[in-house]
Formats: sequence, structure tokens, C-alpha cells
Amino acid sequence: MLSLTEILLPVVAVLLIVGPLALIFSGRLNAKNAKHKVIAQICIFTGVFAVMVIFQAHQFTALAADTTAAADTSKGLGFIAAAIAVSCSSLGAGLAVAKATPAALGAVSENPDNFGRALIFVALGEGIAIYGLLISILILNNL
Repeated sequence: MLSLTEILLPVVAVLLIVGPLALIFSGRLNAKNAKHKVIAQICIFTGVFAVMVIFQAHQFTALAADTTAAADTSKGLGFIAAAIAVSCSSLGAGLAVAKATPAALGAVSENPDNFGRALIFVALGEGIAIYGLLISILILNNL
């Protein structure tokens, strides 16, 4: 059965993280104080995350005592590593394509002969996502 702290701590964490968003939607946020609000939001999130990890640390010691749970944990961490590899490479590819495509369109609109060179730069950005996918396949093959 869950204790009172295990029930209330996630509720407080959600309120601390989502609460400042009410200021944004109420219209009391302007460009002058937006920077401070974003920094405060990041600090609150980091603090709540650290508190949640500290309060849940006793579960990690219970998992370490069981050897079968350690094997399951390592397999789970492998899945998380594969997911991080794909997600980060996809975000990087999205940023690369977002920056390269408008420049490529501008170059093609000025001179249509630049289409082949512009297409290569956009495709290089997509290659980043493929590299992340290959890394995740290698990780999953080792599980």
C-alpha cells in the first residue's frame, strides 16, 4: 500500500511544474519578465526531479538485492539507451533540416541549377537520423 508521502509527493511535483504555466495563460507575462519566469521554471523542474529521485532511492537498493531484477534493469536500460539514441539523433536531424531547407530553397529560387547541390545539404541533415537508428539497432542486438 502506498504511504501518504508517496501519494502527495507526485501531486506536489505536478503542481510545482504546471503551476507557473497559469501565469503565461493569464496574460500577466510580458517580454520583460519572461526570461526570469523561464529560468525559474527550469530551476523548479530540476529541483522537483532531484527530490523525486532522492525519495525513490530506496527502491534502487531493493532492486540491487535481487539478481534477476538486476538483469531486467540492465535490459531496460538498454532499451532506454536505444530510445535516447533515436530521439536525440532525430531532433538533431530535424534542426539540421530546418536550417538547411530554407537556405536551399533560396538558392534554388535564385538559380535553378543549384537544385542538386541544395538537395545534398538537406540529405546530409537526414543522415544524422539514420546514424542514430543504426546505433539503436546495434544496442538492441546486444540485449
